[in-house]
Amino acid sequence: MDDLQEHQAKTIGSTVRALRHQRGVSLKDLADVTGISVGHLSMVENGKRLLANSVFIESIASALRVSPAELTGQPTAPLHPSTGGAHAAVPDLRLALMGLAVPRPVGDRLPDDPVQMLAARVARANNLYHASEYATLTVELPSLLADLHTAAGISHGLVRRRLLQLLAGAYHPACVLLLKNLGYPDLAYVAVTRAAEVIAELEDPAYGALSDFFTAHVLLAAGSPEQALVRTAAAISDLEGHLGAGQAPQALLGELHLLSATAITRDNTRTGEARRLDAETHLSEAEQLAGRTGESRDWHLNFGSTNVAIHRVSLNASLGRHGDAVVAGDSLHPEAITAPGRRMAFHSDLAKALAHLRGRESDALRELLNAEEIAPQRLRVDPLVRDCVAYLLGRQLSANSRRDLRGLAHRVGVLS
Repeated sequence: MDDLQEHQAKTIGSTVRALRHQRGVSLKDLADVTGISVGHLSMVENGKRLLANSVFIESIASALRVSPAELTGQPTAPLHPSTGGAHAAVPDLRLALMGLAVPRPVGDRLPDDPVQMLAARVARANNLYHASEYATLTVELPSLLADLHTAAGISHGLVRRRLLQLLAGAYHPACVLLLKNLGYPDLAYVAVTRAAEVIAELEDPAYGALSDFFTAHVLLAAGSPEQALVRTAAAISDLEGHLGAGQAPQALLGELHLLSATAITRDNTRTGEARRLDAETHLSEAEQLAGRTGESRDWHLNFGSTNVAIHRVSLNASLGRHGDAVVAGDSLHPEAITAPGRRMAFHSDLAKALAHLRGRESDALRELLNAEEIAPQRLRVDPLVRDCVAYLLGRQLSANSRRDLRGLAHRVGVLS
């Protein structure tokens, strides 16, 4: 190293050591998290090796929850996890939605009775979605959709019907909501269209309402809350006539009311008070249904009293009723929902409300960091989270909080 590099190595090394001690992280723990050897890290901290590898810089900064610029004094381009594996796999998923997936290798075939195996894979896909493991899910979906279509194409009777139900389960929500969250509403629309083709053969009112539910999600993502409301209203009307005694249709009806409430808060053709009252009507209907269903995982969703309460926080935040959102969140226990993605949504929505209350900026940052810890991929693709982080950058925070905020801002792509 020349004199300048030696100076940089000592400066960066002392910074890494100081931040590590401040975070209470041992050298071994930092090595375990980053995958960098203890010896290498020790040499960096002692100024004997210049930290110049961008991957190492990113890994250490992420582990210590600061921006890379905090370590090096120089800006670096963020390594966005969701723009890595997830987005890189989207072209294969696009081909699968077009019916052009790569065929199975010669000699590799589905078992004679594939239903049980495919049901397990559909369950796994939806679990990956709810865990916000977007990269893994996007890689696995093309072959799952192709195998389901292949199996359904050669099956008959009750077996074919079960495979069509599994296809609907693979498209919803694993595929539709994944693509919506990643910023591909056009592909999400293709997915709901393919699902609707499958569901039409089932001739089941509940599955028809399910198709409308996910189509409304895509319409919301495309910026058309009015059309989304038309879909949910029609689905609610149809489903109410076919509820029966089962829990699953009631859970779906509850989800439709929650989605209606969400669409209403985004409908700028209504006054603010009208939006509040109309959304509250749907929330009340959902609360009553949740009292009957309990915490449900029907349709690979998460309906229940906890999800209704989470929506109350998010809808108040969307309406600008930040104090009401915080009050609604004070007694809420999101851990009742096992899906990390929904728990992350609660913390991030609460953060958005707190950010707009004077003196609560540090609390907002804490909620965002909690959300990131729960489901980092989901948080880092949320444009509203990025807006919240950008807003907080302009607020007064302590030196330690500002350091944490700058690290988060880098990780969500607000700062380079």
